[in-house]
Amino acid sequence: MKKNWLEEFEIKDLSPKMNVDKSDYDVFQDKDLLDKFRNSIIQELIDNNISDSSKLSQYINEEIDRITDGYDLSSEERNHLFNLIENEVNGFGPITELLDDKNVTEIMINSPNEIYIEVDGILSRDKSISFINDEHIIRTIQRIIQPLGRTIDSANPMVDSRLPDGSRINAIIPPLSVKGPVVTIRKFKDDIDSIDSLIGNGTLTPYMARFLDACVKAKLNILVCGGTGSGKTTLLNVLSSFVGNEERIITIEDAVELRLKQEHVISLETKSVSYDKEGEVTIRDLVRNSLRMRPDRIIVGEVRGKEAFDMLQAMNTGHDGSLTTLHANGCRDALNRLETMILMGEIELPIKAVRGYIESAIDLVVSVERLSDGKRKVTSISEVVGFDGDVIEIKEIFGFIKHGLTESKEVNGEFILHDYVPVVYEKLLSRGIEVDDTFEEIKKKLEKEEKKNKKKN
Repeated sequence: MKKNWLEEFEIKDLSPKMNVDKSDYDVFQDKDLLDKFRNSIIQELIDNNISDSSKLSQYINEEIDRITDGYDLSSEERNHLFNLIENEVNGFGPITELLDDKNVTEIMINSPNEIYIEVDGILSRDKSISFINDEHIIRTIQRIIQPLGRTIDSANPMVDSRLPDGSRINAIIPPLSVKGPVVTIRKFKDDIDSIDSLIGNGTLTPYMARFLDACVKAKLNILVCGGTGSGKTTLLNVLSSFVGNEERIITIEDAVELRLKQEHVISLETKSVSYDKEGEVTIRDLVRNSLRMRPDRIIVGEVRGKEAFDMLQAMNTGHDGSLTTLHANGCRDALNRLETMILMGEIELPIKAVRGYIESAIDLVVSVERLSDGKRKVTSISEVVGFDGDVIEIKEIFGFIKHGLTESKEVNGEFILHDYVPVVYEKLLSRGIEVDDTFEEIKKKLEKEEKKNKKKN
């Protein structure tokens, strides 16, 4: 075999080798020095008010040369410093590129060098970005939430807010978070804003989509349930798009995430407690206030407490077509949780009356689930049909059956339509909403079977 000249003369290769396993955090070891450089350059940029983007990069480079003069920085360290400053000036610090990446659906910051991302439902650690220290994380949080009038500090160590594109940010800092500042960003995806995109992703079938479309247009009250990250808000956003353009819609959320395209939309957002422990406005306050705003539709981003009773009251007093979500593992569990929320709201009602409220208010419960392979599925569409003794009875119309995993670890399953004519089908017809003939075919099939059984008997 022919040797290269280094091997021939037994000379060691002295060229620097890039360590592919080296994390971004390890590039600039001296964090105090890095923070010093960062503060000096940012202050210079503020003082000189450089607004021309074409000159900004040149100015940052010149400032780095000036500030670091006398320090022996490697090219890696210098590039790290430049990227740090540029991202902070033009975006939201180190996570700027992650926010711009459409494939990233969630960003989780656990510490300056422990950042996780979700891509296609799969969670992984990203070592390509890092923060200087805890203070750097807090500065980034403040930069995001400040334009919205929110703040985070030791007196207000927890915040739930949003980014300009509608993505949701939750941040919690010491003393509530023992480890340090923790940030969770649920990104808003522009490409999943229609029912066609959900069908394309395999979240539900076209017939399920047409059925939900008809139910929303018929002003049925719909409850969407699922676990964290299952896609409840995304589905709620899509269902809301079925509402007619002539209707007055009021949305109520902790942090505005819904992106409705209708003309007549009023968005309400809660207000957290201020420094003087006053001025808090809750979901319950906004639900009550919305009833005085002449709504055709009330859409609550998520019910999680005392507002559940007010929401049900609205549904039971002429505000049909209301939509909301809550955390639950399935349709039955969703109704149980709703019942528990009302009872915990210090409302002195017998449990039978509470169940009566729920049964008369809710028409459909839609369950969404994030499967083990990261994909989201509408696993059940069920209707509330009355009582079985003292228990609210629900019947599944559509479902998703899991058969196991494929060789590539994807969930193998299928959507099913039960041989059952829903009670809400009659409501759809009575309100002039056209539905596919599938239920009519099921109806005829069941009638034939019933005649056969009668003849046998």
